[in-house]
Amino acid sequence: MAGSFRQIIDKAIRNKRMLVVPGAHDALSARLIEKIGFETYFIGGFPAVGARYGVPDIGLKGFGEIAACVRDIMAACSLPVFVDGDDGYGDVKNAVHTVRAYERIGVSAILIEDQQWPKRCGHMAGKKVVPIELAEAKIRAVCAERMNKETWILARTDARQVNGLDDALRRAERFVKAGADGIFIEAPRSVEELEQIGKAFDVPQMCNPLMGGHTPILSMDELAALGFNCAVLGLDTLMHAAKAVEAVLLDMKSGKFARRNDGMDFEDYKRLVGFDDWARIDEQFAPPQ
Repeated sequence: MAGSFRQIIDKAIRNKRMLVVPGAHDALSARLIEKIGFETYFIGGFPAVGARYGVPDIGLKGFGEIAACVRDIMAACSLPVFVDGDDGYGDVKNAVHTVRAYERIGVSAILIEDQQWPKRCGHMAGKKVVPIELAEAKIRAVCAERMNKETWILARTDARQVNGLDDALRRAERFVKAGADGIFIEAPRSVEELEQIGKAFDVPQMCNPLMGGHTPILSMDELAALGFNCAVLGLDTLMHAAKAVEAVLLDMKSGKFARRNDGMDFEDYKRLVGFDDWARIDEQFAPPQ
């Protein structure tokens, strides 16, 4: 594994460079992220449960099921990974257990949020947040009790949609004091709000420009100028993959078969999944037939 997420984001900040973190929804997309040359990647609950189980991100799957997704994706990619830990799946002890369990399988950075379970995607309606005292306690607990001090902890608040921006800013301030390495205020509604958030904290700040979401879509340079250090594009690969699969299936159903050559070349796919290396092992070690 090349470094850690902490080292990568610290270097990006020193170089005054916006860190772009693509999302992997399955093992194949993680392989592609590494092949293209990204430094790190993100595994979020929304793409993981959508791709693996075909359900929305509204709390239908728990830690064990999502952790299984994370393990499978990580097995296909050697890059440092940043994982969505949701709300820690309970109280302070559950949050610590979640962080340590992910650390044991090699996760490099973990997000903990202040939603009330069952949680949902940050750009969906109907969210609720836990009392600030509990949210702060979870952040303090996971920062103090993580097994590896190199593990980077991001504190996320969804309070903007529920209680307004002022409460979200207050929560973020308390999370920083509790030890969070970075801050993520989910779903601001305007460029003015982004600017206010970007100026509010000295720790690294993350945003997630989501096509079709609440946050204005700005360029990476514009976000950096507003004070953000990292953009997590957690859903882009999933949305493009879903649209491509739908398009080729519609083409099949129509009987035209006009898109059969639009996919990845078979030899390119074999290289992507490491066929040549497995063939080498077979050729070198398998007994003669």
